[in-house]
Amino acid sequence: MLEVFELQCFIQNYLWGKKGFASEVSRLSLAGQHIDSIDEKQLYAELWMGALHKSPSLVKSSGQKLSDWIKSNNEALGEKSRLQFGDELPFLMKVLSINSALSIQVHPSKDYAEELHKQYPELYQDSNHKPEMAIALSHFEGLCGFRPYSEIRFFLEEIPELQIIVGYDLIEQFKKDTTNSQYLLKDIFYKLMTSEKGIISQNISSHKKKLQSLCDEKKNVFLAKLFNQLDCWFPNDVGCFCIYFLNYIQLSPGQAIYLGANEPHAYIYGDCIECMACSDNVVRAGLTPKYIDVKTLCRVLNFNGAPAESKLFSGVQENSYTTVFRPPVPDFAVACIKVPADNIYELLKRDVASIIIVVHGQGKITAPQDLILSTGKVFMIPANVIIQIHVGFESLELYQAFVNL
Repeated sequence: MLEVFELQCFIQNYLWGKKGFASEVSRLSLAGQHIDSIDEKQLYAELWMGALHKSPSLVKSSGQKLSDWIKSNNEALGEKSRLQFGDELPFLMKVLSINSALSIQVHPSKDYAEELHKQYPELYQDSNHKPEMAIALSHFEGLCGFRPYSEIRFFLEEIPELQIIVGYDLIEQFKKDTTNSQYLLKDIFYKLMTSEKGIISQNISSHKKKLQSLCDEKKNVFLAKLFNQLDCWFPNDVGCFCIYFLNYIQLSPGQAIYLGANEPHAYIYGDCIECMACSDNVVRAGLTPKYIDVKTLCRVLNFNGAPAESKLFSGVQENSYTTVFRPPVPDFAVACIKVPADNIYELLKRDVASIIIVVHGQGKITAPQDLILSTGKVFMIPANVIIQIHVGFESLELYQAFVNL
């Protein structure tokens, strides 16, 4: 019978990460012995847990790549997972620590991904979709989905700079023709994204000056702090104006958002657990020095308007200690498990493989073998293995990612 084993995982030091000890990624990585020390000048953005070819986790006891271990022990994945996804782990779990905004982006659906990969393999290097889910570990900010059309109309009416960029006629159509809002918004967004950089720069400068003159209440309405912060990170970037089209969402710890195919989004600040399907397909829309494929972007984007609260993704209680987040895709689900101090808890049996990370506290696995659970440690649990956890004087919090079948 296959047993639970510890993983050695790797960090990504992207420019948007938090620095030194301020990063949850660095804290968990040091505590879990994925790194030996923290460099206060280094940026710690992501901790990867999985078998993705770019940076696969290692079996800690042997140094073997998890992807290679799975090839030799494919029964660990579980029969249902193997039937759906073959002999590969189809998800990647991460911890993210974000100090400055990631690009506004969208991930194509499976059908679009296959088409884009076939047509432009240099830009879209695989044929898979890339749904994602983020569960906040701290105060978390992001952009997600288009605002209700009424909110977008308000900003278009009240911000002269957007009127100059987009054009009065198109905005008037959007205001009056409510039966074709989705198509008119697509035309408006395309006009914004294809405007000359000089025009965008000039109007960002003009809008910033007007924001400075507003009272505090009006500054909040027009998201002055966010606009100025984004312009500080990405000067004169068209993405700064996207905050008037996309929902600005703030999550408390434990709250989640699910980012399905064709949903525009950007993480702005905070720490989270993220789980995603294994893919690198990203179509960027702003807040980035990288290539923006506007034609593809506007082709795949979901232009439906919806309120910010509709973007929250709720978990379901599996038992008194476990909340599971099951998105509408088979690639992954994530369970948040919180066990109070001085308890013995049997982890729910999964008939698929899973990966767990301890984010707080400590305990001990006593079945099927003895292992110490402590902050930052990551473990691979083969399918159908039953685990009993003894929690001592300190409560235990961990996240478990697995195939959603």
